[in-house]
Amino acid sequence: MIRLSADDLQRICLGALAYHKVRPDVAAHVAAGLVQASLRGVDSHGVRLLPHYLRAVKAGRLNPNPTYRFEHTSAGCGRLDGDHTFGHAAGAEGMSHAIELARQAGVGAVAVRNSSHFGAAAYFALMAAEQEMIGFSFTHGDSLILSAGGRRPFFGANTICFAAPCKDEEPLCVDMATSLVTWNKILQFREQGKSVPAGWGTDEQGNDTQDAERIAALHSMGGYKGFALSMMVEVLCSLLTGMSFGRRIVRMYADPLEKKRNLGHFFMAIRIDSFIPLEEFKARIHGMMHEVRAEPPKDPSIPVQVPGDPEKRTKAERSELGIPLSAAELQALQNLDR
Repeated sequence: MIRLSADDLQRICLGALAYHKVRPDVAAHVAAGLVQASLRGVDSHGVRLLPHYLRAVKAGRLNPNPTYRFEHTSAGCGRLDGDHTFGHAAGAEGMSHAIELARQAGVGAVAVRNSSHFGAAAYFALMAAEQEMIGFSFTHGDSLILSAGGRRPFFGANTICFAAPCKDEEPLCVDMATSLVTWNKILQFREQGKSVPAGWGTDEQGNDTQDAERIAALHSMGGYKGFALSMMVEVLCSLLTGMSFGRRIVRMYADPLEKKRNLGHFFMAIRIDSFIPLEEFKARIHGMMHEVRAEPPKDPSIPVQVPGDPEKRTKAERSELGIPLSAAELQALQNLDR
């Protein structure tokens, strides 16, 4: 593996985006979102995705110079048309509006339409946490989760993210797909020619398989409950936004890159001091996290953790040592501005 600093990767990403004539404000969010994901160890949604996104720009799926249209529909609500740009940029625009609405109304909620894959959901929820608010971000995607009792997928591995500010450390961040693993994780195993762990996915007949090439559907987390959560997110991101749902959604990889994905996202920001003094909340959430971590572990070598601890640890390590890339990944990034 080759390690590059976050700053070096940011420069590579911004250079490639500029070469493809992606507008600077759009490029800034794409690069920041991808590098943040890689820095936190979410490599499936990190810089390795940039070549795919730029192929989508070249083919016409992604709009590098969008015209956003925001409607303030009620005191704390709005909707944003992302004009088919990168989901990272449309999502950041949507969450920025949600934060401003929350400043005025206490709670802000924004539905985004006509967007695309937005990478790691943490990028947006953490935007709210950085403004001393609680943030939620949701998105839907390709039909990938095996339906409860079915043999093929209907809903996507629809993502749920929650972030909240905390005293004396980075925010608490819960970022999860409703599947056991993401589809991009399966693709990583395919690229590496490896078998996947048992229980991750099924073939086209709904039978479990560890052959990464044969996986056609992913198992949901918690069985029926994960499937239900995926449907909940689909309601927020498809029905409230007017976008397609289920098997009608244009697939990220399997459909032609000329086809726009028409994805929806949903964002919420909550002003904490509308309920409780901010500093009291931050102290209490820090205390709760400390108490959870102090719980006796079953295995002394594996500490009890709160959500986001592995990402915080990885971020600290990679901030010091650099972000690891394979030689092929680095070469692909370096070839993007040629």
